[in-house]
Amino acid sequence: MTAPSVGKRAPTYDKAVFTPGGGRTQSRIDSVDLIRGVVLILMAIDHVRVYSGVPAGGPTPGIFFTRWVTHFCAPAFAFLAGTGAYLLGRKLGDTRALARFLITRGLLLVALELTVLHVAWTFTFDFTHLLAGVIWMLGWCMVLMAVLVQLPPSVVGVIGLLLIFGQNLITPLAQASPAWTQWLWQFLYLGGEVKIGPVSISILYVLVPWIGVMAAGYGFGAIVVREPEDRHRLYLRIGIGVTALYVLIAGIFVATHPAPNGAPPALLRALNQNKYPASQLFLMMTLGPTIALLPLAERARGWLAGAVTTVGRVPMFYYLLHIPLIHATALLVWLLRDGKANTGRFDFAPFVSIPPAERWSLALLYLVFAIVIALLYVPCRWYAARKSERPAPWMRYI
Repeated sequence: MTAPSVGKRAPTYDKAVFTPGGGRTQSRIDSVDLIRGVVLILMAIDHVRVYSGVPAGGPTPGIFFTRWVTHFCAPAFAFLAGTGAYLLGRKLGDTRALARFLITRGLLLVALELTVLHVAWTFTFDFTHLLAGVIWMLGWCMVLMAVLVQLPPSVVGVIGLLLIFGQNLITPLAQASPAWTQWLWQFLYLGGEVKIGPVSISILYVLVPWIGVMAAGYGFGAIVVREPEDRHRLYLRIGIGVTALYVLIAGIFVATHPAPNGAPPALLRALNQNKYPASQLFLMMTLGPTIALLPLAERARGWLAGAVTTVGRVPMFYYLLHIPLIHATALLVWLLRDGKANTGRFDFAPFVSIPPAERWSLALLYLVFAIVIALLYVPCRWYAARKSERPAPWMRYI
């Protein structure tokens, strides 16, 4: 294939964690940034929810959808990170250079998860209880992708699909393995708490099926570089096809499994798919619509689309800022509302439990969310411009 170009200004390939880049039309690059910006903004809803005390899902539609809408974030992050690796590899023309970049970037993300982000979540320097969250997962998946990118993209994509749809085979393998290997299976698929001396790590995001999602995104990169008409047709076929299959399977399951007394409505049960680890239906429910929306994202115009795209161009910068900002803003809201900040409640965030009578209303949650996004946009716009005009070497990683 010939080297890509995008008119007067070359695309940026080093956009923090989830870098697409490359290609023959700026609209395609902007569309991926726009989708990424949307899910970054949605992600903040869930993290404000943590500090509000509102539970992760619940009996009312308002609480349920406050959590559900954020389910699109992690799948989009992992999938687009794979696509970004493919496009970066095209630019570099050297799989060894791509592998080195993925390993370096991945290990940096793991280190940030266990240090900077731990402090941001808790505002403490107690490192005996750590969280292996989404940034941890993305980091280790990038390290594994350094091996997979030595293979043809189509093969990598097939491996990704096999890992996604064959993930349930890991459970019997783990059960048949020696007890001393339990930590490895927890790391790969089972999750839970792993003890390393005095330190415990709560593994929220396991590697399978997420490495499969990233690998599938890498294979998807071969579609992203096609001509507009061709790729749009494939976006819609894949996205709508996956979504329709999810609706069919989830609908059959709900219809054939009678709901117990007090169960939520059928729609909510169909949407309530398992995230930890991410089930096949969960990934179909979230990735199908994400892919189907790519043609619309390429045609998006206006100030709002531009603002969201700006956020999507600096995802790691945004991520590093948004958690401490949400934490600090929430403490201020608690202080103004109750006369005390209740800082000790968040020593183990994002695992927070607050009595129902003391939780925020959804109206307050969304007001704080809107304020946080408005505050975040200013530094994100500055950093995006700085990274585009006068990038420093370290900006390739943040």
